[in-house]
Amino acid sequence: MPSPSSAVSDSGRPAPSSLWRDRDFRRLWVGQTASQLGEHTSMLVLPLFAVLTLDATAGQLGVLRAVGQAPILLLSLFAGAWVDRWRTRTVMVLTDAGRTLALGAAALGGLFGLLGLPALLVVAFTVGALSVFFDVAYQASLVRLVRRDQLVRGNSALEGSRSAAQIGGPALGGALVSLLSAPIAAAGSALFFALSFLSIRRIRRREVIPERSERPPGIRRRIHEGLRFVVGDTSLRTVCLASAAFQFCFAAMMTVYLLFLPRELHLSGTAVGLALAATGPGALLGSVLAARLPGRFGYGVVLVSAAALGDGAFLCVPALHGSAAVTLPVLLAVGFVFGTGGQLVNVMVMAVRQAATPDGMQGRAAATITFVGMGMTPLGSLLGGFLAQEWGLRASLLVTAVGMLLSPVVLALSPLAHLGRTLPACAGEGRDRTPPFA
Repeated sequence: MPSPSSAVSDSGRPAPSSLWRDRDFRRLWVGQTASQLGEHTSMLVLPLFAVLTLDATAGQLGVLRAVGQAPILLLSLFAGAWVDRWRTRTVMVLTDAGRTLALGAAALGGLFGLLGLPALLVVAFTVGALSVFFDVAYQASLVRLVRRDQLVRGNSALEGSRSAAQIGGPALGGALVSLLSAPIAAAGSALFFALSFLSIRRIRRREVIPERSERPPGIRRRIHEGLRFVVGDTSLRTVCLASAAFQFCFAAMMTVYLLFLPRELHLSGTAVGLALAATGPGALLGSVLAARLPGRFGYGVVLVSAAALGDGAFLCVPALHGSAAVTLPVLLAVGFVFGTGGQLVNVMVMAVRQAATPDGMQGRAAATITFVGMGMTPLGSLLGGFLAQEWGLRASLLVTAVGMLLSPVVLALSPLAHLGRTLPACAGEGRDRTPPFA
């Protein structure tokens, strides 16, 4: 087994010292960037397809969003345990192909007037399910593809891509829906996934699957080990609770928000896309601040403050009235503040998780936290649709925005609020940290 600093290419020569000279890393980066663009574009295109083309009700939109998010609840734990036992390149290529076909079929069905709400629900579930596997696989792929001393730079590049996708995806999706049509916008999302497929399948470095024992533990046991580890760690348990509170309320708020913008504020699809895309520049700023603020003020203070500021930004939205010239700048500011605070929280929470988790448990810990946190989104989306239908858009938006403050309250009452300039120690410090590449 090679040492951590001796990763080699498919030709047997040492991997390039610079990530950007590494062809395989560039292929992963291009593919992940395209995939993120496709994912963030489709996240807006499918709801707008339902609202603007199929004239979906609030309850139907809530169901559509819940169906698209349900795979997180149903498949995250399974994906975490399963991906660890397969080559990540294969998983990513297959999921890209599946999402391309699903959205391509939706585009054709929409163009010929054959796509109704039931078919759109199938497409949303398929795209959501395949995205769960892709997201777990690309995170695991980076650890297997680059040396340990390159992980920070690799994560920075991939995180920058995700932030860029948050900027470009919603804006592009909204513009395509407004200027062309929802089916064309769905076809655009499919093209992004096709580009990801073409790039990732060109990765040539030989990936070695982690060694398996003669009688490897079953998938249920592996999932149980991940759950037990997260529940037994105070820091990770707090992250789970705060994430669940946030994701539940955020999903409910976003369901109402996607109805509030076009129907109450009368914004066009392009304006809706811009309002959502404003989180992207904020996320870029949050990434920069996350590298500086914790070292100056401490992780706990920054974590709680960023969560409170970002989540509280939406409290002013229910009071908005007037033309787009008045409301859109406020919405852009809200999205920017939310993106900045949210990215600060994301980066620090990821650092806490990685620091507190041994290598052999990284995938399952990430999947467990995703399951507990993101798994609440389908229920939140259903609640948002119900509230919008029963209480009206403004009242529902206010209630769900207030609910988002539960997350910073959980963080403020936990030991994480008292973290200083150092992260919690890893329970598995000293275990084998050799990258699984030969």
